[in-house]
Amino acid sequence: DVTRTAQELADVCVPSLADFVSVDLLDPQEHGDDPVAAPTPPVALRRSAHQSVNPGCPEAEAEPGRLDVYPADTPQAQCLVAGHAIVAAVPSGDLERWREWDPVRVARIEEYGIHSTMSVPLQARGTTLGIAVFTRFRRPYAFTHDDVLLAEEVSARAAVCIDNARRYSRERETTLMLQRSLLPRWLPPTAALEAASRYLPAARSGVGGDWFDIIPLSGMRVALVVGDVVGHGIQASATMGRLRTAVRTLADIDLTPEELLTHLDDLVVRLSEESGGDGTGEVGATCLYAVYDPVSRQCSLARAGHPQPVLVPPDGPPRQLELPSGPPLGVGGLPFESAELELREGSVLAFYTDGLVTSRDRGADAGQVLLRDALAAPAGSLDAACDRVLHALLPTGGTADDVALLLARTRGLPAGQVATWDIPADPSLVAPIRKQVVEQLSAWALLEASFTAELVVSELVTNAIRYGSPPIRLRLIHDATTLICEVSDTSHTAPHLRRAKTWDEGGRGLLLVAQLTQRWGSR
Repeated sequence: DVTRTAQELADVCVPSLADFVSVDLLDPQEHGDDPVAAPTPPVALRRSAHQSVNPGCPEAEAEPGRLDVYPADTPQAQCLVAGHAIVAAVPSGDLERWREWDPVRVARIEEYGIHSTMSVPLQARGTTLGIAVFTRFRRPYAFTHDDVLLAEEVSARAAVCIDNARRYSRERETTLMLQRSLLPRWLPPTAALEAASRYLPAARSGVGGDWFDIIPLSGMRVALVVGDVVGHGIQASATMGRLRTAVRTLADIDLTPEELLTHLDDLVVRLSEESGGDGTGEVGATCLYAVYDPVSRQCSLARAGHPQPVLVPPDGPPRQLELPSGPPLGVGGLPFESAELELREGSVLAFYTDGLVTSRDRGADAGQVLLRDALAAPAGSLDAACDRVLHALLPTGGTADDVALLLARTRGLPAGQVATWDIPADPSLVAPIRKQVVEQLSAWALLEASFTAELVVSELVTNAIRYGSPPIRLRLIHDATTLICEVSDTSHTAPHLRRAKTWDEGGRGLLLVAQLTQRWGSR
């Protein structure tokens, strides 16, 4: 921390070297660049820290955070331009020039009897960071040559620390910005579940690669994913972004959880190979992936080295789900296994990363107990539950590792919102099916969508009869905002959109479906 480092410089020099010490820093340049090597007057300096032999630092004319501009004839500006310490004394008249520039500061000098100041530049790696001003008023004698050498030595060491802190802060802010840009800004509303999430970066060890996501799938289903990339810093955040994108892509082609993790494992292996064989760029990660279907209320889950999720039933205590163990991503060549369970409506799933339950003074088992106790509190909003969990498990000073938490409360679609037809492979039955669809939409008070639904059903059912294999099934699902039309058969050939030529008699059905619907796809 830059401010803390500057304060430590002021603290160590009072009262051993001076009666009052102030540390003022140059503001970073635009786009986060370093300050210039040798600033030109007038110089703008921002007070970062100060310390005094008097409680409360009454001699300080500027509060921390205040920006002052110093003209060319001030000791601060002269020191920064010259690049070495400047000693000024009141008896010699060195401070008289301040009267015209800052009469308030001169009044403080006279009030406390300040008789000598020493301005020392803070320089590190060829860059001027700011200035430290040493002031004496209680000691009767002025600064000597030995005092100047000591102040320059201490200031040089402190400047390196301040530069390190500033560079670390800049990298942390960049990594945080990258991390937040890659994480979902908001969780998409779905008919399948209600969700809330929290993400907290590590307080001191650098931002890591924790991530979470909710991905709407076909048939009102939804995928939930939580992952953790090994390491911290920009590389971990960038890897997290690549894995999150890969999960979304793989989820869109409707892979089962164990298949998705297998593909993701292959990707992590390739990323490790691309980063070099010396081990410095080796990539590793853990992941938990689940798919929930609100129609059947079935949930399929698989994990790759990730902590077990917690299930909170509507009328029972929280319990840890025992999912099949899978290796972390990046090991390569080992299988993953998924588990199926039925979730009653109102069940809460808790997905999280290990930073939530593990700390330096607490093992994972003890953290799991605290997590279940926090989730066992009376049910309320999921946002309140997230806050309660973080308050119960995390220390007040921040956590040593990133923390991601995702809570999801399941919903079920009533049977009245789903209609299913088994269709014989007879083209003459397409028209009666269209009529039954219109009747069902009328019962659902969705007649405004009947024209589009008739066309979509006609095209999809006709394609299934002509090119698919029986049995053929039509299913309509609706909620408050969406009407979904699904046609399934047992063919292993996936339909694809193509451009029909002018004289082709067919090939326009899926194009028509794509133009009439908000979204279409196959699985």
